[in-house]
Order: sequence, then C-alpha cells, then structure tokens
Amino acid sequence: MDILHNLAFGFSHALTLQNLLFCAIGCTVGTLVGLLPGLGPLATISLLLPLTYSIPTGGALIMLAGIYYGAQYGDSVSAITMKIPHASSIVACIDGYQMTLKGKTGLALFTAGVSSFIGGTVAIVVLSCLAPSLGEVAFLFGPADYCALMLVGFVCVSFVTTGSLLNGLAMCLIGVLLGQVGTDVNSGMPRYTFDLPFLAEGVGLVSVALGC
Repeated sequence: MDILHNLAFGFSHALTLQNLLFCAIGCTVGTLVGLLPGLGPLATISLLLPLTYSIPTGGALIMLAGIYYGAQYGDSVSAITMKIPHASSIVACIDGYQMTLKGKTGLALFTAGVSSFIGGTVAIVVLSCLAPSLGEVAFLFGPADYCALMLVGFVCVSFVTTGSLLNGLAMCLIGVLLGQVGTDVNSGMPRYTFDLPFLAEGVGLVSVALGC
C-alpha cells in the first residue's frame, strides 16, 4: 500500500499545471533535437541540461524525462522517414521505413508515438512497484556475486557484438580499464589519475558515451 500511496503522491505532484508545462517543453525540445540523425537520448540530455539549472528540482526532473522520451520519439522519426536509426529506434526502422515507402508515414509515426507512450508508462509503473524488492536483492550481493555478474556481462557483450569475438573482448577490456580510473574504494588512494584532480571521481559515463 505504501507503493500505491507514493505513486498517487507522485502523480499529484507531477500533474500540476506548471510541471505539465515543463514536461511539454521538454518533449518538444527533445523531439526537435532528436530529429537530428546520430543524436540519442543521452546526448540530447547532455546538450540540454543547462536549460534546467534555473528550474525547481521536481520540474527539472520532469523536463529531463520529457527531453529523454521526446528524443527517443525524434529518433524514431528519422528512422521511419529517412531510415537513419539510432540504437533506441532500430526496431522502428524495420517496419516503419517500409510503411513510408508505401505512403503510410503518418500512420507509422502515430503508431510509434502511441506505443512509446504506453510502453514507457507501463514500464515506469512496474519498475516503481518492483524497485523496493530489487533493492533488497541488491544488498544480498557480495564480492563473488559481483564478479560473476561482471563475467556474465563480458560474455554476453562478446557474443552479441557483430564481427569477431576479439572485437567484443577488446571493448570489454577498454571498459574495464576506464573503470579503473578514480579513487580506490578500499584504500582511498588515487588510481590512474595522473595527478589530475578531475579524474579522482573516475571517468564520467556521459563523457564516455558522448565520446563513443
């Protein structure tokens, strides 16, 4: 019941006129930027993050969420109309572009928007309900469990990547090396920082994602 109460409280706060306006602005701006081929949701949020500095915390989070989902829809627009997909819109490119060739671009865009809205809403509600249970399971993980989970991730990445197995293993190795940069959590000593203060907290995920 606490979860339902928290969801109801969250919806009551998010569905105010001011926050709905922030959401509409975020969706519009995210969609316009997401139309540019090659820019994904993560890059779009990184570019538009300064827009939220002067906004209250709740409204800023809602605007960032709107930017994220708007950028995802913008990716599907370029995938459906020009067959230039991003990682999040590859599936939309398969059938959506075929519908464009048949003159059904409007129907394809409408279907992509509605399905994205329904899927995103259901996923957020389900994740909100399961988050406490997943958090309790995460606390049960020990060093051996984390090591096994990382090895499973390395194996999956190696076999999923197209091309040779060596390329997948090289990608995993580069990721591990980048993850070693920062302050050691056990000893508190800097590790591979080259006496640069901004590397003490490690390499930022957004910086790596944009660089790749």
